[in-house]
Amino acid sequence: MGMFTGPLPLVPISSGTAAGQQDKGPNVVALGGGHGLSASLSALRLLTSELTAIVTVADDGGSSGRLRDEYGVLPPGDLRMALSALCDDTDWGRTWRDVMQHRFRPGQGRGGSLDEHAMGNLLIVTLWELLGDTVAGLKWAGALLGARGQVLPMSTVPLTIEGDIRVTAPDGTSALQTIRGQARCAVAGSLEQVRLLPEQAPACVEALTAIELADWVILGPGSWYTSVLPHLLLPEMRAALSATAAKRCLTMNLATDTKETTGMSAADHLYALHRYAPDFSVDVVLADPASVQDRQEFEKAAGMIGAEVVLGKVGASGRRPVHDPLRLAAAYHDIFGNS
Repeated sequence: MGMFTGPLPLVPISSGTAAGQQDKGPNVVALGGGHGLSASLSALRLLTSELTAIVTVADDGGSSGRLRDEYGVLPPGDLRMALSALCDDTDWGRTWRDVMQHRFRPGQGRGGSLDEHAMGNLLIVTLWELLGDTVAGLKWAGALLGARGQVLPMSTVPLTIEGDIRVTAPDGTSALQTIRGQARCAVAGSLEQVRLLPEQAPACVEALTAIELADWVILGPGSWYTSVLPHLLLPEMRAALSATAAKRCLTMNLATDTKETTGMSAADHLYALHRYAPDFSVDVVLADPASVQDRQEFEKAAGMIGAEVVLGKVGASGRRPVHDPLRLAAAYHDIFGNS
């Protein structure tokens, strides 16, 4: 296994209207949720128009959680964010993106039923009710945005993340405590075991087909236990990801020691992935050098999942650990070209 550390080239950005099949780029499937998936989509949309986002559907907080509880629907928030990341780069697309992302705030100190709801969440749920079809509703929402690609849920039913944390009693003894829900798991600290409920939940058939037909599958970045690993905890999805002929790229987070991964190094993230999905292999692990504390240990962990390590500066300038779309696109462009 080698490690690539060379400079990353600038990416030629094609327009949204490809002249022919050769201009469309590779068929890419990106999996994740929330801000991490939005980051990868913002980069990948610069490289291809053959793009599918597969989104976690376990969110139970905020506007998504309220709609999920009240209407029994898939939580729409992460789906909305993925659609917004793929919007057409025109006044029309950007305006509808801003409409989708608009969040209602309390007015003049008076609370209301729309408070904190995102407009896009309400629009997506409206389409689901009118059409009676989750995938069709997302296609119509994508058409409104002029989305460059399609957005699909990972499962056709709402999922629940359940995890175990170690709690220390006043007498110094420790025991495992089970917590339930993505919102709670995301801030729990060090999670020792994570499960997805229902355990045999059905995967979205269209998502499984997209994985089978892809040239590249991109997993991550994102909250490791609540956005990235859930795709490998769903049995049908894990089987599809392990069996696909597509190349597989795992994109690491810029910050490893988060509220749900307390004390974990970049290598520990790879060990965790291997522990939950030992049959899943990766071709390339992409990481920013600043996020890798021990390169030798990280390379060893990557070798365990069969991956080559590609190191390149993909973080944005500034204090916040966020990916820069152009730098991330350049890294993906180089990885696709060297496959």
